[in-house]
Amino acid sequence: MKKRFVLFSILFISFIGLSTAQSGFGFKFGLSYNSNGELSEFINNTKTVIDNKGKGKSGFNVGFYGKIDLGPIYVRPELVYTKTTSEYELNSTLEDYKISKLDMPVLVGIRVIGPLHIFAGPAFQYVLDNELNGLSFNNIENDFTVGMNIGASVEIGRLGLDVRYERGLSTNEAEFVNDIVTTPAYRIDSRPEQIIFSLSYRLSNKKS
Repeated sequence: MKKRFVLFSILFISFIGLSTAQSGFGFKFGLSYNSNGELSEFINNTKTVIDNKGKGKSGFNVGFYGKIDLGPIYVRPELVYTKTTSEYELNSTLEDYKISKLDMPVLVGIRVIGPLHIFAGPAFQYVLDNELNGLSFNNIENDFTVGMNIGASVEIGRLGLDVRYERGLSTNEAEFVNDIVTTPAYRIDSRPEQIIFSLSYRLSNKKS
């Protein structure tokens, strides 16, 4: 998994090099509203769904982007650190499930009218950390997963504002244990589903 993450990092740096010669690059940051899938408890090897879906909470993201103009369309690779939080009821107590990950969306966009653009594309995700308050983390099925982004943006000068919907596509479960048993007692479908609002600033001069 780490080798694949390094590979995608190298690809991103290559994209940035191309972007410098084409359309530019910059940095971005934003806020999100996130939720994950069901939380399941295993008692005597029997699965019990505690909560069908966690309650969404706010998160944040910060990173860099590049942009490559290809005639009427453009390609925009990004490398973003993302922190998300969901809330689950565990033993009659509300607990936060937190995920830290590196996202690499590769978006294809097109200008619709004036400063308005629409875009979509895959998002390659590398999970850095999982934490569920009140339980000990045991294992995650995959460190590397794939999702999808779709959204719209407005670009005025060097500033950009976008809103997008992200959904994890790869099945991925995180396992947790309690102080009583050592085998996985709880599993969470860690695929993200979130609405993301981001503000970006282009650092390079736009090429004519």
